[in-house]
Amino acid sequence: MCDFIARRTLSAPLRRLAAVGLVGLALAGLLPDHLHAARGGTGRDGSKTEVLPVQKAAPAVVIIDSPGSEAELRRQLRSKNGVAELAAPASKMMFSQAPTSTFGFIQPKFLGLALVTQSPDLALDRVSPSTNAYEIHKLADGSGMVVGFMGKDVIAQVSPSQRPKSVRIALHSNPSEKAPHIVAVPLVKLSADRMPIRLDPKNPESPVMFDMDLQSTVSRASTQGGQ
Repeated sequence: MCDFIARRTLSAPLRRLAAVGLVGLALAGLLPDHLHAARGGTGRDGSKTEVLPVQKAAPAVVIIDSPGSEAELRRQLRSKNGVAELAAPASKMMFSQAPTSTFGFIQPKFLGLALVTQSPDLALDRVSPSTNAYEIHKLADGSGMVVGFMGKDVIAQVSPSQRPKSVRIALHSNPSEKAPHIVAVPLVKLSADRMPIRLDPKNPESPVMFDMDLQSTVSRASTQGGQ
């Protein structure tokens, strides 16, 4: 009789715990994709979107110090960063929702607005919407990198072993004699107080120059789900 009472007394709490566990699993299955991504899950297409923890060491500046056409330099940088073209059914996607190890593009004015206003996210185009769009890389760890072109004098300043606490950089959207070297700079270390400017104000497709500060430490709020 005592054994029977003991079994009855223990079985009720165990049943309640089991029920709570099942409900928790069911609710987890109902979470939207962006919450799964924040928790380290995958998107509907099975691609990895995990990016947390938000606070992490930002990647160093990546430089390709070799001659080549713009297309070849971009190919080399994408290969070095381990990113592939963003494959999405829609033409646009938020950076926070983009799979890791992919790249997209953003119009200069929208990148400027995001950095000046410290926006927590970026709207990316799968295909470059203009010849002067900036390329954005989302690395395997979820970090964001802005791709552009610099002059050799600036390249020397942004190298990790030589960079001071903060350096003013001019990041061009396309290569030129003044800015022939392609680079990728960490998004979370960028701080801007002005918008990008077209080198030829009369030509909307003209290469763009973006003056901003590259900090030695994280200087802006992390992109949601991306930094």
